Amino acid sequence: MIPLLIILGVVVVLVLWFVGAYNGLVQSRNQVKNSWSQIDVQLKRRHDLIPNLVETAKGYVTHERGTLEAVTNARAAAMKAQGAGQAAQAEGLLGSALSKFFAIAENYPELKANQNFLAIQEELASTENKIGFARQFYNDSVMAFNTKIESIPTNIVAGIGGFQKAEFFELQDAAQREVPQVKF
Repeated sequence: MIPLLIILGVVVVLVLWFVGAYNGLVQSRNQVKNSWSQIDVQLKRRHDLIPNLVETAKGYVTHERGTLEAVTNARAAAMKAQGAGQAAQAEGLLGSALSKFFAIAENYPELKANQNFLAIQEELASTENKIGFARQFYNDSVMAFNTKIESIPTNIVAGIGGFQKAEFFELQDAAQREVPQVKF
């Protein structure tokens, strides 16, 4: 009778451990999803600001149509990106296009003095900071989740539960890592 109780006790402990490990993985996966949503919100804000920035600049930088089109095209590509990898690549290209745009804007003192342009630049700078913080939080969440998936013994539960590693939000090119310069 005692061996049966010991076996039953071990089974109960294993089941409770399995349930706890599974729930911990679900919680971590949901944290990754939530942190991605925070990045998505900030990227949407960035994407919403860019048309206003381009429209404000159109009247001043008429000879720089190629740069304006590059920003617009990069924005469109960034809005279509799916997943962290594609988004990181597309956002990096958008950041590069914005950097070139702001470098050209330096040559137009009237544009730099325009109140709408200055307000949009300020909003964009604030949004860039928020994107950076959201990206850091997301990558921290991904690291914690992936560590759980790869660690013994929760890797067994992850395999049984079908949990997949999450993708980091990483910029591929060193030039893409540069934040667009917003100067007043």
